[in-house]
Amino acid sequence: MTGTGVSPRKALWPVLILVVLPLVWGYNWVVMKRAMDYIGPFEFAAWRFLLGSLVLFGVLACLKRPLSIRPLGAVAWIGLFQYAGNMGLVLWALRGGPAGRSALLNYAMPLWVVLMAWPLLRERPSRPQVIALAAATAGIVLIFAAKGTQGRSGAAVLALVSGVLWAIGTVLSKRLLSRQHLDPMVVTAWQMLFGGVALAIAAFFAPGRPTHWTAPYFIFAFIWEVLPATALGWFLWTVLLKRVDAGVAGLAVLSAPVVGILAAAIELREVPRGLEAIGMGLIILALVFVGPLAVRQVRGST
Repeated sequence: MTGTGVSPRKALWPVLILVVLPLVWGYNWVVMKRAMDYIGPFEFAAWRFLLGSLVLFGVLACLKRPLSIRPLGAVAWIGLFQYAGNMGLVLWALRGGPAGRSALLNYAMPLWVVLMAWPLLRERPSRPQVIALAAATAGIVLIFAAKGTQGRSGAAVLALVSGVLWAIGTVLSKRLLSRQHLDPMVVTAWQMLFGGVALAIAAFFAPGRPTHWTAPYFIFAFIWEVLPATALGWFLWTVLLKRVDAGVAGLAVLSAPVVGILAAAIELREVPRGLEAIGMGLIILALVFVGPLAVRQVRGST
């Protein structure tokens, strides 16, 4: 146990999450972009979340942990915002826009989270958070300026709206977890299930291109989406929300689009130059402020 009553193992959780989650979700932008050559956006998102929820429910059953959850309605709403709306629009955006730009627009989410968390969660931004927010905002603006002429504007709007929906789901999820003693894995599994059902309905009414089930890369992308990017990634995100405040959680994953840009430069030839490179540096600077804050918050929690 540490001096604040938190075990070293518990204090290590957010550190591991802040390393693993950006890597998984960052590279996932390349995977999702390439997968759009083999399947429609709503179908892919529906399969991702429905199977991801089944994986988590299976793990819960093996661990003999309760599967029921209350309040079910609140969990359903979060699933619609954070999973169905967010990822449905993201994959739709990737059909017409570059992976790097789509990632950055989607990850403008922390900007909306900090604004929403203040009146809704009474989480007033600290001075380091304000500095980090300003640096991240400047970095995103510079990157947008560097890449603003690439891709269709409609795809950019879809990616931006997806980030707003993700922010709404983040704030609602944080409020739910702070008021109820809920198992993060159970919460994640049910939210994925509701989001996946909504996306399956959307796919039925707005079908995409025929699915190429036997294509080697699609098989890899399918497995990647269900296991590390979905079941593991969103579970870690929910745990992070429970351990730190919503503003820190949102800003902490800003490194994911940096990973996405680097991966896209290697695989998709989207090489960052000039203002884009400067913007990436400012985002990293923001993470230098936010990372230690997250660890200190966990050590002071009960």
